[in-house]
Amino acid sequence: MGEIGSIALLVLLGLLLVSAGIEDARTREIANWKNAAIALLAVPFWIANGLAVWPDIVLQLGIALAVLAVFAAAFHFGLMGGGDVKMIAALALWFPFGQLVTMLIVMSLAGGAITLLMLIDKWLRRQSAQPEVPYGIAIAIAALLMLREPIFNQFM
Repeated sequence: MGEIGSIALLVLLGLLLVSAGIEDARTREIANWKNAAIALLAVPFWIANGLAVWPDIVLQLGIALAVLAVFAAAFHFGLMGGGDVKMIAALALWFPFGQLVTMLIVMSLAGGAITLLMLIDKWLRRQSAQPEVPYGIAIAIAALLMLREPIFNQFM
């Protein structure tokens, strides 16, 4: 499968992320099949990149489980939606630890900016209900920024 397969999978991941971000903006939900596809496509990505079962794939799985546990706690306390949690955990299967941390930081900053924009909109419209923040947009933006590196560095 090699390099071309790896790039094709990254492009497919990018399309899934754009679709999930748009869906979350429109409906405040992310379809389970999209999160499942993101998670399952990590396996051929690992193969295309020659990851060894031990320790590489086992480490990716462990990190993804830890991320799922942390963000499931956020879901439990009403801080995030279930689709957001599943998407972050699925993306943890794709990125090495350093890139994942960077993605989470960018995601937090983008999520804060989206929340601020929604609060300004609420104030301008003089609405009393708390806005439901489509955090899937922030997750998609952060992951897409992480994807640009392996896709575009092929051409430099």
